[in-house]
Amino acid sequence: MGNRIIRIALLGAESTGKTSLSHGIANALLAQGQIAAYVPEVLREWCQLHGRTPAVHEQMQIAQQQAERIFSIQTGWVIADTTPLMTAVYSDLIFQDPSLYEQAMVQQAQFDLALVMGLDVAWVPDGLQRDGEHVRAPVDNLIRQAMSKQQLPFKVIYGQGEVRLNAALWAISEGLTGLAESLEMKFSGFSLQPTKTQREVSQYDLNQGKTAWRCDLCSDSDCEHRLFTDLLK
Repeated sequence: MGNRIIRIALLGAESTGKTSLSHGIANALLAQGQIAAYVPEVLREWCQLHGRTPAVHEQMQIAQQQAERIFSIQTGWVIADTTPLMTAVYSDLIFQDPSLYEQAMVQQAQFDLALVMGLDVAWVPDGLQRDGEHVRAPVDNLIRQAMSKQQLPFKVIYGQGEVRLNAALWAISEGLTGLAESLEMKFSGFSLQPTKTQREVSQYDLNQGKTAWRCDLCSDSDCEHRLFTDLLK
């Protein structure tokens, strides 16, 4: 693929599977002989190093370090387990400080595709980094607002385990039109088209059994967001 850089951003609230899915996507690409790098989350390492969560004045440094890790890679696929946008979102939510959005959105616009994690994965505690299940919906809402305000497209990923990975690979293939085909990426062992059953199971879980949504564009942010909003009314 020469010096072509393809950046994939994984965005989402805590405990929504960003890390495991990032690894899964990178491994699937590597299995196809692609050059692929997984970029870990700076915040996680920061909390482990300092034994606490960052204060408001430390948020910018974390966002800058995350950006440096991502944009220092100059070839191949870059799979980012979070981006500076997530730091901006948490600064807004926790500290009521929206000052990090401007730069974060400039950087977010440099990604080829953004995958937003659905809230259908069970929340689990994970040390200092997690604030609780109650923050997931507000964080999800702020991500969508920021992306929509800047008219940046995104795909929403649902499912458990291999189904979630399959949905992400399909979203990449669909979102980067022609690129996967040109690179002859077959993703051996995975179907790039989610089945109707996979879509309905994911949507049914998120909807708490009220009804099974039927939508062939379940990763389309406009369609998905409208349905999700209607359920919360």
